[in-house]
Amino acid sequence: MFIGYTFVKKNNLMNKTITIAKGDGIGPEIMDATLKILKASDAPLNLEQVELGKRAYLAGHTSGITPESWDSIIKNKYLLKAPISTPQGGGYKSLNVTMRKTLNLFANVRPCKSYYPYVDTKHKDMDVVVIRENEEDLYAGIEHRQTDEVEQCLKLITRPGCEKIARFAFEYALANNRKKVTCFVKDNIMKQTDGLFHKVFNELSKEYQSIKAEVMIVDIATAKLAERPEDFDVVVAPNLYGDIISDITAQISGSVGLCGTSNIGEDCAMFEAIHGSAPDIAGKGIANPSGLIQAAIQLLNFMDLSDTAKMIENAWKTTIEEGYHTADIHNPDISKKKMSTDEFADMVIANLGQKPKNMMPADYSTGKSIQFYSYHRHEHKKEALGVDIFIHHKGTDPQFFGDNLAKAGTDKLQLQMITNRGVKVWPDGFDQTFCTDHWRCRFYSMDGEPVSAEDILEAYRSCLSHGFDVIKTENLYQFDGKRGFSLGQGQ
Repeated sequence: MFIGYTFVKKNNLMNKTITIAKGDGIGPEIMDATLKILKASDAPLNLEQVELGKRAYLAGHTSGITPESWDSIIKNKYLLKAPISTPQGGGYKSLNVTMRKTLNLFANVRPCKSYYPYVDTKHKDMDVVVIRENEEDLYAGIEHRQTDEVEQCLKLITRPGCEKIARFAFEYALANNRKKVTCFVKDNIMKQTDGLFHKVFNELSKEYQSIKAEVMIVDIATAKLAERPEDFDVVVAPNLYGDIISDITAQISGSVGLCGTSNIGEDCAMFEAIHGSAPDIAGKGIANPSGLIQAAIQLLNFMDLSDTAKMIENAWKTTIEEGYHTADIHNPDISKKKMSTDEFADMVIANLGQKPKNMMPADYSTGKSIQFYSYHRHEHKKEALGVDIFIHHKGTDPQFFGDNLAKAGTDKLQLQMITNRGVKVWPDGFDQTFCTDHWRCRFYSMDGEPVSAEDILEAYRSCLSHGFDVIKTENLYQFDGKRGFSLGQGQ
């Protein structure tokens, strides 16, 4: 749980205003239950409600949020949000992604803890926090159709993004008495992008000698996490991997419906349940509000209202311990009563001031805080060595294609290699390699010396003059004399 941040004032007991959004589907039901608990706990909060999600989409706001809602969130800094629905069909972007990136909510933090034996799980000792980079990676959403057969999605990983999330993970571990941070990457394949994430993690780990740091390849790491989550403590990962593994981790802890999540930035923060709007059970009064309750607890901690957060968490644990469960986690062998959404909230309220007898009571008393650090840009010597020219070509004979394309070489840049779907097919390709209509053609400096922008344009124009359908280019740079681009598979 959150202890506090350097920009959060300590011991400030004045009322604080937060923005709330009741969302869609079961959202209004679980938000009302959560707000009832907050009110009963005397949390010193003022509430300002805004409209997000489906109704905003259908009112003509294609982003899913009104200008007035943006104003409220930016003014109040804190948003407690219930699940929203994105209408199906083209033209609608994910509001969650939009909000995270617009507000610079770079860190997604999801504590996943088992509540065995009261909630069924195979992992009774599990207590893992997944920290996910929240703004970059494939979630940049930059996609293009380039040929008849090929679509492209750009994976963007930045050094500032890597530094912010890696440092946040180590700072979180320090502030919460965690002992280990594990970085999940796939840099055996994506050596440039995931390689940067790995490199930055290793660099920063040297500043946190009291925290054990390890790096694992994401596929086997996820398998091990699912099998033995007790071997993990804090996990940090790029956006896509973090999205997937945080849901896996939440589910194996007992239920996705029990987890809340925080989206943290340097100026704003958003707190939400991790599950969807569940329209199939909306209005039935059976939804479990626990995920949003956990998000509210994280919000209170973030706002330095830890005493109220502890009281609510202890009341929630006591309710779970006593066997008062909603339908999604109800077990006739363990549960005392199957509760509606409102009944569950009322039972939590009745238990305010109580502590669980068997589960560990809430404790946020480490006295440490998470530090934010400014990013300082570094200048590097950048030199072009060539260009990858991507060509739409419908033929299937790489040798014939390459031999003809080589004629488009210039005095400075000659065709060095052609790949198809990343695999080298010219020169010396294999007949067994399947080729589609999307070809990466690498024109490289004849003598290995840097080339100019005009040299690259000349190669581009030469390809066009020879009748080739150029669809995009990527310049090939070295930085401080080190190659800044990948080789072809098989090169």
